[in-house]
Amino acid sequence: MPHGVAHQLIASHLVDGEMTPGEEIALRIDQTLTQDATGTLVMQELEALELDRAQTEVSVQYVDHNLLQADEKNAEDHAYLRSAARRFGLWYSQPGNGVSHPTHMQRFGAPGKTMIGSDSHTPACGSLGMLAIGVGGLEVAMAIAGQPLSIVMPEIWGVELTGELPPWCSAKDVILEMLRRHGTKGGTNRIVEYHGPGLAGLTAMDRHVIANMGAELGATTTVFPADEEVRRFLAAEGREDDFTELLAEEGTQYDVTEHIELSELEPLIAQPGSPADVVPVREVAGTPVGQVVIGSSANPGLRDFAIAARIVDGRQTHPGVSFDVNPTSRPILADLTRWGGTTSLIAAGARLHQSGCLGCIGMGQAPAPGTNSLRTMPRNFPGRSGGGKDDRVWLCSPETAAASALRGEITDPRALADELGLTWGDLDLPEPSVIPGMLEEPPSPEEAQQEELVKGPNISGLPELDPFPDSFEVPVLLAVGDDISTDDISPAGAEALPYRSNIPALARFAFTRIDPDYPANAEEIKESTGHAIVGGENYGQGSSREHAAICPRYLGLRVVVARSFARIHWQNLANFGILALEFTGEGDRDAVSQGATLAFSDLHDQLTGGDEVVGTVDGTEFTFRHRLSERQVRMVLDGGLIRQLAEGEA
Repeated sequence: MPHGVAHQLIASHLVDGEMTPGEEIALRIDQTLTQDATGTLVMQELEALELDRAQTEVSVQYVDHNLLQADEKNAEDHAYLRSAARRFGLWYSQPGNGVSHPTHMQRFGAPGKTMIGSDSHTPACGSLGMLAIGVGGLEVAMAIAGQPLSIVMPEIWGVELTGELPPWCSAKDVILEMLRRHGTKGGTNRIVEYHGPGLAGLTAMDRHVIANMGAELGATTTVFPADEEVRRFLAAEGREDDFTELLAEEGTQYDVTEHIELSELEPLIAQPGSPADVVPVREVAGTPVGQVVIGSSANPGLRDFAIAARIVDGRQTHPGVSFDVNPTSRPILADLTRWGGTTSLIAAGARLHQSGCLGCIGMGQAPAPGTNSLRTMPRNFPGRSGGGKDDRVWLCSPETAAASALRGEITDPRALADELGLTWGDLDLPEPSVIPGMLEEPPSPEEAQQEELVKGPNISGLPELDPFPDSFEVPVLLAVGDDISTDDISPAGAEALPYRSNIPALARFAFTRIDPDYPANAEEIKESTGHAIVGGENYGQGSSREHAAICPRYLGLRVVVARSFARIHWQNLANFGILALEFTGEGDRDAVSQGATLAFSDLHDQLTGGDEVVGTVDGTEFTFRHRLSERQVRMVLDGGLIRQLAEGEA
């Protein structure tokens, strides 16, 4: 049977299991990516594993999220991360070098390789024909130590692209169209594989945009073929020798199919609250705008900044708009400057910021209350911007963002082009710059042995976790609705994120956007009973940050019962010894309220005996389902993977 790109990638790295959708498989991992918001825990986990040196082909620690240094905490973590990268044999990218995903794509991405990263947007490297998957930090630590990645074999979702994008539409509109059609759960337990003649009009960086935001679909990852366009990209980066052609075989059949005619697309925009609440820009045109932010891994290419510069060139942005530009990396800023775009943006009123994630993770650039913020970023969950839970963040293309910055209201770039006589066409961009020595190479094994870890007072170490009890009775401390994100559980932003390497301190922020008293209430019963949380559909969507599992676990969380779970958070719960159960009855979720009591008996036998668990809610019997493999059941019962390894039980 002919196979597609995703199937070929999995088959060439399969070390255990059958490639049947729904079955657990194990994959050999070639590369890893960590960033500073998640990497500090990964480095602590490598310490706990007593790792001598990285066993992967390439592992890189980036610093791109927590760049604001309002006090000493972020700088303290950066020093720790550099020392840990040197000690364990990882490459290190210092603050200001650039956002991890496009920088990794430019420097290390290679067709045919597997990569995992402790960031949900790791699939961006699928743009080069890689199998790149976002996971929790503990799984990255295990891969760095040479262990395979265990995942559920996904379905392969073939998306055929035909035609060409019309003027004033770009790659962002392609992925927004997918989100408009399928929502944030449409890609669950699927790999999205793009194919078809429409690929010819999409550059490698265009494909990066689409692969990056496949995470918003809930997909395991996204892959593109390694074709002539990928060869051109690598050649321009001085790495043509890393190119290997990887194409879908003729006659490939996919588990699920989709078709997008690119010529029929129009400028799209995601309304505040969800990346999936997508409408045509023309339908919301005229809505006042107070902020426009261009940058992030979801629109990282030189072309994305250049088209914005072309639109605003020789004009002034609206006086009521804060026009923020976050360059993706040092080389892209250098190229934009060489081309003349930096001058155009600054002259038009842009505020030029350092290369990094910044407002994408709520580290600065919070919008004013009650104002609309248009961003070329991947997520707009409530509160993620750092501007409070009532922030109004819209997601759009650079074309729509720049047009709206000029007018001070949401503007269809096609309408602006007609009004101003703007032309659409080749931007005549320069060849990309390569800055030698930008990333710090791992030292020799002998030098690494001499490296001392630099630990300031804000670095706490991993908490000790106990085994999972056989029977227990716990109160439901929180009952929440659908689409609870990891930002809701463990908030991002400038207030909380500096504590990412200090679990006791970070736990004080857990769920505070939903219930400010949750940390105190959980702490009060932590030792006596612990507690449960009840959720709806797609519990734990969004970021891969394992803090959203380990902080509630530190506060005594034993079990989460929900209608369904987002993939990465579900795995993170198991990694730290939290039992994830699903309701089986249609109305069961509605019958469980905050303050109810959950009770379970003989859980060890129940979990090892099948996929159903019987418990009671306020004395009434309920049947729940778990989706854990035998390996994961043992891990949960042992109290999580770190404890399991420490006890020699893995």
